[in-house]
Amino acid sequence: MPEQSSTTIDTPVTSRAKPKNDSKPRRQPPYNVILLDDDDHSYEYVILMLNRLFGHTLEDAFRMAREVDQTGRVIVDTTTLERAELKRDQIHAFGRDKRIERCKGCMSAVIEPCPS
Repeated sequence: MPEQSSTTIDTPVTSRAKPKNDSKPRRQPPYNVILLDDDDHSYEYVILMLNRLFGHTLEDAFRMAREVDQTGRVIVDTTTLERAELKRDQIHAFGRDKRIERCKGCMSAVIEPCPS
């Protein structure tokens, strides 16, 4: 009986490579959350709010409180538009400063695109 030989045929494997796409994913432009000054909130209030809402250290929060007091505004966060809107709304919802009798409500904040 003749021997049967088992032969394997190596066929080259071809893959269909996707064309290279040299374009990089678009990044969302950054936005600044800017806290605006008023005379109806104490440093303690501002420091507590910045610590709770943004996780700033007490030292950084104090520096920001001093800056907003001296210049009228301070950037407290730079982030995406969606998160900036959330953080602005959280500032607006933080409530009044119970340490100051005349305080009627929250501080004001705005969002602005970062300069390019």
